[in-house]
Amino acid sequence: MHENERHRIILATVQARPVASVTDLVEITGASEATIRRDIAALHMQGALRRIRGGAEAVNPPRQSALAGQPFSIKESINMPAKRAIGRAAAEMCIDGEQIIINGGSTTYQMVPHLTSKRMSVFTNSFPIAEHLLHNSRNNVVIPGGTVYREQNVILSPFGGIVASHFYARKMFTSCQALGPHGVMEADSLVVQSELALIGQADRLIVLADSSKFQSRTSLILCPLNQVDTVITDSGIRPEDRDMLEAADIKVIVVETSLDANQRSASVA
Repeated sequence: MHENERHRIILATVQARPVASVTDLVEITGASEATIRRDIAALHMQGALRRIRGGAEAVNPPRQSALAGQPFSIKESINMPAKRAIGRAAAEMCIDGEQIIINGGSTTYQMVPHLTSKRMSVFTNSFPIAEHLLHNSRNNVVIPGGTVYREQNVILSPFGGIVASHFYARKMFTSCQALGPHGVMEADSLVVQSELALIGQADRLIVLADSSKFQSRTSLILCPLNQVDTVITDSGIRPEDRDMLEAADIKVIVVETSLDANQRSASVA
């Protein structure tokens, strides 16, 4: 990752929460601890953030507490060819007339362009997903009550809600922070609380995870692998990760990205 891109991600992360630790920033950027410390020192000298023991804080901290994890604006720019292909494959699983749940996330958001011709009932906690479907489709859109988290563009409530607790879905589509032997993982306890209730109200849980998610880990398990019906990922998935999913009796859909197609065309030429 280029230095300018790391600095942009570090500043956005620091602005999204009161304090960002060096460990957090290493996980988000994939850079070494030494590199992150140098980046923090440079940004501190520029007056863009404040260096503190073990991390950094914003010069003008956010007024509202933010969720753990990367802001939506950052996630949107990472692994986009894979996310677009995964979103398209997920949308192809949707059938007119059915009820679905789509959790907020940069990968699930890539389903939206392919849902505009559908006629479904869609429950989502994502502002961007709800807005796009309301303006560009005839789908029925249902959103929950709760607190708006601007950085992630989602609405969450630890108490569920009347609408959420009575919405039945044939399929639930969710992205995640990480995916491994212990299950689907998230970075924030409020996200886990909000999503756990919805998982029980859907017949099938479909996880949208680009191949980088198999190499990440967080401290919070949303659900074990035996609750997952299908995983949609890209061709970068390692054989051992695919074997792990199939051993858990999970259907694995591997999509081809635009980069894959371009590379194949170049090799043929």
